[in-house]
Amino acid sequence: MKASRPEAPPSGHPTPQRACVRAARAPPAARARAPAQAPPPSPEAPPLSAPARRDFSKAMSQAGPSQFQEVIRQELEDSMKIELDKILATAPSNELEHTKKDLEGFKKLFHRFLQEKGPSVDWGKIQRPPEDSIQPYEKIKARGLPDNIASVLNKLVVVKLNGGLGTSMGCKGPKSLIGVRNENTFLDLTVQQIEHLNKTYNTDVPLVLMNSFNTDEDTKKILQKYSHTRVKIYTFNQSRYPRINKETLLPIAKDVSYSGENTECWYPPGHGDIYGSFYNSGLLDNLIAEGKEYIFVSNIDNLGATVDLYILNHLMNPPNGKRCEFVMEVTNKTRADVKGGTLTQYENKLRLVEIAQVPKAHVDEFKSVSKFKIFNTNNLWIALSAIKRLQEKNAIDMEIIVNPKTLDGGLNVIQLETAVGAAIKSFENSLGINVPRSRFLPVKTTSDLLLVMSNLYSLNAGSLTMSEKREFPTVPLVKLGSSFTKVQDYLRRFESIPDMLELDHLTVSGDVTFGKNVSLKASTTLPSRLALQLWVHAPQFGILAFLELTNLVPFSMLL
Repeated sequence: MKASRPEAPPSGHPTPQRACVRAARAPPAARARAPAQAPPPSPEAPPLSAPARRDFSKAMSQAGPSQFQEVIRQELEDSMKIELDKILATAPSNELEHTKKDLEGFKKLFHRFLQEKGPSVDWGKIQRPPEDSIQPYEKIKARGLPDNIASVLNKLVVVKLNGGLGTSMGCKGPKSLIGVRNENTFLDLTVQQIEHLNKTYNTDVPLVLMNSFNTDEDTKKILQKYSHTRVKIYTFNQSRYPRINKETLLPIAKDVSYSGENTECWYPPGHGDIYGSFYNSGLLDNLIAEGKEYIFVSNIDNLGATVDLYILNHLMNPPNGKRCEFVMEVTNKTRADVKGGTLTQYENKLRLVEIAQVPKAHVDEFKSVSKFKIFNTNNLWIALSAIKRLQEKNAIDMEIIVNPKTLDGGLNVIQLETAVGAAIKSFENSLGINVPRSRFLPVKTTSDLLLVMSNLYSLNAGSLTMSEKREFPTVPLVKLGSSFTKVQDYLRRFESIPDMLELDHLTVSGDVTFGKNVSLKASTTLPSRLALQLWVHAPQFGILAFLELTNLVPFSMLL
């Protein structure tokens, strides 16, 4: 389900300045909606009409360069408004109000995109966060829990970001419906976790799913199976925004439908859309009216993101008496996380900085684990009243992510997105908490899936915890090759999940099949890195497959 990037897109992406140049060469009428097929390479711009030549000549004679760019930006916005009005006119009456809100939100984002003038971060202003702005989890936990923890829990709402599909793992439909452990899906485990809380403490913690138009229908069908659980489940949809042609900066959609030939014309605009969509759904106000005060937001595929009572107690009963409006869980970087966004002090506020915002000359410095030691897990605790206040003042500021895509027909488009964590600078009394690595257990690939399906973890009430039988707390580094990318292929290549309790590092390349009762063992106490490389014959494919296992002691494996 995706961190903030710079407001100025990378080289090759359209910028407002480039858009101004294109707009100066072609009047609005010439910049028609994107064709169904990709345009020919480097097309010649259509000639300016006589009225357009007069308009631009007049603008150039009366305005300086910056003023001229402003004229062009306004012209682009006017053209966008015309196209969006045409799309809105095709909306059926029962979708009109919702579609209008979506397109209004997109217009605001597009306006900001046109106003961007350069990188969103001045590297010289970046400072280390003050010591007290990022608290160690151990300090939070040391405070213990109050006797009235149930009343504290009753102020909480769990929100899971559920807008992503399982396509990157070769699955159709919502990613949350992929089986990850004992035939339990991500959604199953989430419901089990919250139900366990409600039963244990006799509380009423609800689950809210932020769906996208890609996942909403399938998710609602499956929710019927939880009707008898002790968990109230609510849903709302994030916005649906139109993709825009990279060259013309106009929508490629012809109407509001998102089926058939219009399937690729729309996109969910990133999880930063949660603030506006949550507010517009009416659910935010309803939950506040019920006495709820905080939401715990996380990606549904992060199996480590469970409700933490110590963090919740710190929010509700702060030691200094002043509540935090926004808490971001961060954890220590490893070499695998050097590109992860980090918290910094910027203009006297905590700010999330992502690698794409960093000037090229400072990228290596940003990747330094010694200087930037933590990264954002996207586990966030946010005050509902603060979201309502800022939303009503239109005061939530998030950097724009320019996400380029190439559609099946070859057409180049861009998506304008935002990320939920980037809003931290808009909230008062924000805080980072440096949590154990166990609270960051995302499943993005089948390599991650192998880890969580193995005996490295024990499953209890929907929560995964590292097995007590593993002698060291670090997670093995697993890299499965391209033959394992799709879940179906991955499952076919394991007759049973190997014993991995003593594994340190596994790299598999080629079409390898694992039999039953495979045990992969490694030693982290060896003085130097040892490796065993095996060429495994796969007669059914008539090829040799390469298997590399590092830091090994004797092991048994059936292939």
